Amino acid sequence: MNELNPLANPSDESFLNYAKRFVGKVPFMKDVLALYFCMVDMQTPIYAKGMVAAALTYFLSPADAIPDIVAAIGFTDDATVIAVTLRTLSAHVTREHRQQADAFFEAKSDPIG
Repeated sequence: MNELNPLANPSDESFLNYAKRFVGKVPFMKDVLALYFCMVDMQTPIYAKGMVAAALTYFLSPADAIPDIVAAIGFTDDATVIAVTLRTLSAHVTREHRQQADAFFEAKSDPIG
């Protein structure tokens, strides 16, 4: 597992482990996770996987147009990239991908899990 680049091997759970850090802190995290599940889906076309990988890399990158540490507006650029990617790939981000993201959130917020 490559902790510095959780997208280096999307077949393992490194991205999901990394994503746990953002649950409850990033309001569009379910969209990020739906895109991730879209990317690892075998039915998703390669061009869509590439677009998702680029968007997720931008989201994870410490070098943003607007640094994430800037109060109130730090995630604005990330949210825009995620929203545009979701809109562009709306035919490929399925209900199942969104359900997987919801299940991840439910498991993360479960006090037992």
